Amino acid sequence: MADHAVRDDIDFVSGEFWGRNPEAELAWVREHAPVYWDGRVWGIARYDDVRSVSRDPKTFSNAGGIRPDSGPIPMMIDMDDPQHWARRKLVNRGFTPRRVRESEDKIRAVCDEIIDGVCERGECDFVWDIAAPLPLIMIGDQLGFPPEDRKMLLEWSDAMMCALTGDPDAGERAGDAFVGYTEYATRLVEERRTEPHDDLMSVLVHADVDGDQLDLDSLIHESLLILIGGDETTRHVITGGGYQVLADHDQWERLAAERDTLPTAVEEMLRWVSPIKNMARTATCDVELQGQQIEEGQKLLLLYSSANRDESVFPDANTFDSTRTPNDHVAFGYGAHFCLGNSLARLELKVMFDRLLERLPDLELAEPTEPSYRPANFVSGYESMPVTFTPTPKLAT
Repeated sequence: MADHAVRDDIDFVSGEFWGRNPEAELAWVREHAPVYWDGRVWGIARYDDVRSVSRDPKTFSNAGGIRPDSGPIPMMIDMDDPQHWARRKLVNRGFTPRRVRESEDKIRAVCDEIIDGVCERGECDFVWDIAAPLPLIMIGDQLGFPPEDRKMLLEWSDAMMCALTGDPDAGERAGDAFVGYTEYATRLVEERRTEPHDDLMSVLVHADVDGDQLDLDSLIHESLLILIGGDETTRHVITGGGYQVLADHDQWERLAAERDTLPTAVEEMLRWVSPIKNMARTATCDVELQGQQIEEGQKLLLLYSSANRDESVFPDANTFDSTRTPNDHVAFGYGAHFCLGNSLARLELKVMFDRLLERLPDLELAEPTEPSYRPANFVSGYESMPVTFTPTPKLAT
C-alpha cells in the first residue's frame, strides 16, 4: 500500500499526536513521505498537494465526512456541490463583506468590554478571559442566541471539542453537551418558525433549499457547525498569535508603534497557529498521488498545519515573522470549502490586538515556557496562558 515505513510516533487520528504540537514529525513527513499512510489514513503534508486535492472534489470527496473515523453528518461541510453550495449560500448572508465591515464598531465595543473585565486586576488568563469570549459573542449574536446563554454555549462548545481526544470521560461530557445543545436549538428553531428575527437561525429555519426546508436534524447540525467553527478556531489564533508576539516582545513593541501593520501580523498568526489542523476527504476511485496508490474508499487528511510550514512556499517557515509577506497560507482551507467566516475572523483578530495594544501596552507572559496544548485531533490550541500587566481603569461609560 505504501513504500515507506510506518512510524510508531505518527498517528494522524490521535488527539495526543496533535496535542503535543508535532512539528518535528510533520517536517519529516514533508521531506520523506509527503503522502503518508499511517496505518489508517493518508496524510497529505505538502502545500501544493493540499491545494490540489482541495480543488478536486470529484476524486477526493467531502461527502464521506470531515473526520476519518466517522461518517458524514447532515451539515454543509460534509457535502459536495451542488448540495454544499445550496446550504452555503444561505449562511453567506450573514458574512457578506458589507455586513462584516458594519460589525467593526460592535467588535471594538465587545473587545473593550472584555478588557474592562480584567484591566483592574493586573493579571488574567489570556485564553479564557480574553481570547474565548470575543468569537463566541460575535457568532452567538449572529445566530441569534441570547446573551445570557453565552456561558452555557461556551461550556457546550468546549466539551464537544474535548471529546476529540478519545478520552471516555470527555466523551461522556460531550454527549451531555450535545444533548443539551440539541434541546436548546430545538426550542429556538420552534420560536423562529413562528417569530423570525434578523439572525442566521431564522435564515436557516425559513430557507428554501431546492423547494424544501431544512429538517430539524440539519438545522441543529448546521447551527452547531457555525457556532463551533466561529468560536473555537478564532480563540486559538488569538491565543497562539498572542503568545508569539509576547514571547518575542520586539514584535509586540513594533506592532504598538506601527499599528497599521496589524493585518500583516494577523496573517502570520493564522499561518502559524493553523487552528484547523486537518480535514478528511474520501477517495472516490483508485488514484495515484506523489507515487502512492490510494484506493477507492480510503480516507485522506489534508494537513493544513503541515502545509503552512512548507519551506518551498514559506521561507524560514519555522520562524514566526509578523512582517511576513506574501503569506498565502491555507489556515482557512482552500477550494469550495474555504472558510466562509474568514473575513469576520480576520477583523476580530485585528481589532482585539489593536485594543490590547492600546489599553494593556505592557502586557507580558506570566510564565516563560510555552503553554501546553489541549489534545484534540483536528482543532487544538493552548489550554491556559497567564499574563500580567499594569492595572488600568475601565473605560468611562
